[in-house]
Amino acid sequence: MLYTFLLVLLVIDSLVLIVAVLLQSGQGGGMAASFGGVSSSASSFLGTRQTGNLLTKASWWCGGLFLGLSFLLALASTRSRAPKSVLDQTFSPAPVTAPPANAPAGNANPAIPLTPAPTTTAPATTPNAAPATTAPKTETKPAPATTTPPTKKP
Repeated sequence: MLYTFLLVLLVIDSLVLIVAVLLQSGQGGGMAASFGGVSSSASSFLGTRQTGNLLTKASWWCGGLFLGLSFLLALASTRSRAPKSVLDQTFSPAPVTAPPANAPAGNANPAIPLTPAPTTTAPATTPNAAPATTAPKTETKPAPATTTPPTKKP
């Protein structure tokens, strides 16, 4: 609340300062005239003493108020929030969802093909090559079926 009030005062003060500076009359050549050889007196280098009219006083007061409000707002903006690090935030991975029940059977990820990759065939054997030997096939017997004993009824 106080921060926004000070910010509004700063904006109003800056507008008044702009108007006060633009409405003032010039000194009559300024620094360019004093270094250009128009006059070499000390009064032309530093400027003549003017009577303090309303616009001069308003620009001085608005300038000082602008600096003070800017300093207060800079202090208020640093104290309002503590610095935060991105590393302090917790990371939670995205949840993995199952495909819908009515989804068509097939590949859920179109980037992965359904068909296996083609295999390469071995080159044909040359006439001088030794014959290939294969290991003899062994028969495996299925495991005997286990039966559960019948339960007795009372």
